[in-house]
Order: sequence, then C-alpha cells, then structure tokens
Amino acid sequence: MSTSFRPPKAVVIVLLLALAGGGMAWWSQRDTSRATGSRLYGNVDVREVEMAFRQPGRLVAVKVDEGATVKAGDLLAELDAQPLRDALAAAQAEVQRAQAELDKLRRGNRPQEVRRAEAGVAQIEATLRRAEADLRRQSELAATGAASQRTLEAARAARDEAAASLASAQQAASLQKEGFRAEDVAAAQARVAAAQAQRALAQTALDDARLVAPAAAVVQSRVREPGSMVGARDAVLTLSLRDPVYVRAYVAETELGRVPPGSRVSLRTDSSPKTYHGQVGFVSPRAEFTPKSVETTDLRTDLVYRLRIVVADADEALRQGMPVTVSLDAGAR
Repeated sequence: MSTSFRPPKAVVIVLLLALAGGGMAWWSQRDTSRATGSRLYGNVDVREVEMAFRQPGRLVAVKVDEGATVKAGDLLAELDAQPLRDALAAAQAEVQRAQAELDKLRRGNRPQEVRRAEAGVAQIEATLRRAEADLRRQSELAATGAASQRTLEAARAARDEAAASLASAQQAASLQKEGFRAEDVAAAQARVAAAQAQRALAQTALDDARLVAPAAAVVQSRVREPGSMVGARDAVLTLSLRDPVYVRAYVAETELGRVPPGSRVSLRTDSSPKTYHGQVGFVSPRAEFTPKSVETTDLRTDLVYRLRIVVADADEALRQGMPVTVSLDAGAR
C-alpha cells in the first residue's frame, strides 16, 4: 500500500503568498514603467482677470455674484457717473467756444467794420486835401510878403500830419478787408483740437464707469460692494476665463523628444470619468525642478521641462489647480 506525500498547510499558504506578492510586484513594476513612459502629471491652469475701473469713483452697482457665468460684453459693475457726465458737458462747452472763435477768424471782419474803415480813409483824404490847399495859399502869400514864415511852416506841418494819418487809415482799412492772419487761424484750430481731445477723454472716462466682461468667464470672487469708494486699478471682481483652458505639466529630459509642440494628448482627472483632449502648445526651453504638486516621488528631485497643453474640449468640471494625468497619444502629432 503506497502513501502520497502531502505538504503541510502552512507551507502551501506561504508559497501562495509568495506567488501573489511576486505577481503584484511584477504588475506594479509594469504599471510604473507604463506611467513613466506614456504618462505625465500636471495641473489645470485657468487664466484669471482682475476687473477694475480706470478712474476712481463710488461703486453704485455690482451686477454679478461669485459663481455666475458671464459672456463677453455683459455688464458687471457701475460707478456713479454724474461727476463724469458733468465733466463731459464742460468739455463739450469748451469745444463749442473754441469752434466759435475759429469760425470768427475764418470769416474775417464784419462788413460794417470794413465800411467804417473805408469811411475813415475818405475823411482823412478830405482833411489832406484841405491841408494841401491851405499850404498852397500860404506859400503864395509868403512869396508876396503877406504871410509870415511861421504861418507857412504851420500849414506845411498840417499837410504832413494829414498825409501820415491817411497812410495809417489806409493800412487799417486794408487789414479789415484782408481779415486775420494765417497764424491766428492756425492757433485757433489747435485750440479746437485740444478741446476735442479733452472731450474725448471725458467721454472715455464716462464709458469706463461701466465695467463689462472681456470674454466668457466665471466670476471667481467679488472683491468690492456697492457704496465703496474705489481707486483706479482697484480690483472689483476676479474672473476665470472659460477659454482657453490650459494644463501645466512637466516632462523629464529623457522623455522630452516624445512631446514636441503639436503633440496630441488625452487628459483625465480624479473627479470625473470623462477623457479630455488637448495639444501641446509650448515646451519651456529652460529646465526646472519638479514642483511638489506633481505626485510622482521618483521625479520630484529631477530636472524637468514645463509643458503648456491647450485643452480642446474643456468644460466647467476643469477647475483651477486640479491634478491631471496626461496620456500621450501614440504616434499622434
């Protein structure tokens, strides 16, 4: 009668545990190899915009709250615009005043002023004729001894004075007819241009009393409330842009040749089963130490290169700083 050998149960259990441990080690090594060879790790990078006014004022309205979705052109907040409207009205009045002055210079003197200058010339011409006639008479009397030399010199002086007055009046009449100098007109044109520029600045300031969204975004934070006095460039709201959405990832120098710009990738997050798709848009030319947020301990002290991946089908589930696993699409460019 033959008997078969049966190993003790304890030995069998030890062998099974050893085989299971070896299999798990093999699988872990296989998965690690796959992760380092075809996977990258990074974080979602959503661009933010701090919305602010370009001039100070009192905040009278904030139209959106945190978490609100806005599109380009939506009204976000408003300042008290009354001081800005008053400034615009004053600038408009200055434009009108400068334009009226320019129009006056371009039209020249009024016809009545020209005729008055001409009448002054005619009056002095008559005075000159009388002075010349009196000088001739005194000259004849002086030749016969009937008039003194002093009387003759007084008549000659009166004639010369009348002649000088006539020349002055003729010049004044000529200026009245010709109008203003070209330099005066150019200066008036410059004053009009300056007034128009001030009006444009006042209009821009009034337009800036309304804060509008520059693009589709989500309101990240509401910094100021109605009634607050805000200065120029003081943030009122912070927006997270919905497009584009980037992923910031890192690749070791040995894997750098596998992810040139234009490479297509797949992206997964821990919070959603959805697979996103993207394309490598930028590879940093400078090496840096792996950030602590990258959870691959074997790479944490190595030098890596930063990638910027543009997500093609991003949605609201991708949030700022969210960890992302990036899978390289084999052979995809």
